[in-house]
Amino acid sequence: MTDTSTSTAAPPDSADTQPGAVPIVDYLVLGDQPHLIAHECTKCSARYFDHRNACASCFGTEFTDVDVPTTGTLRTYTIVSFAAPGVPVPFVAGVIDCDGTHVRGNVINTDPTPENITLGMPLRLATYVVGTDDNGVEAIGFGFEPDTSGNGEAV
Repeated sequence: MTDTSTSTAAPPDSADTQPGAVPIVDYLVLGDQPHLIAHECTKCSARYFDHRNACASCFGTEFTDVDVPTTGTLRTYTIVSFAAPGVPVPFVAGVIDCDGTHVRGNVINTDPTPENITLGMPLRLATYVVGTDDNGVEAIGFGFEPDTSGNGEAV
């Protein structure tokens, strides 16, 4: 008699399937070229990073995912001097214009002083390790660092 049953392999050990890094927000895509993804309204092209049932601009209900450029310019900022316990200060919180998509993020990898931070400065997306869990999985965050490559546009 021929065995016609199908066998399934035992599920892999969870340590084998656990990723080595996870993004701290859903709209950060990791890999060789990390980038952000926005939800764009198909009716008016407004962009959002969080889940929406309807567009706040036109009330449209259909969205498509779009890649956000990884370079931009600093449009507004504040140097934060007081924060929750355990959060190192000072740091720079800003709004970065990435070719029309406004991204809230910290300006990183530069001294958080008025002499080093200027409106219109070119920035580029950068990732960093926020923390590591007991299994060695890294949580990855993002910020924007000064773009010295000449690819960013100061306006």
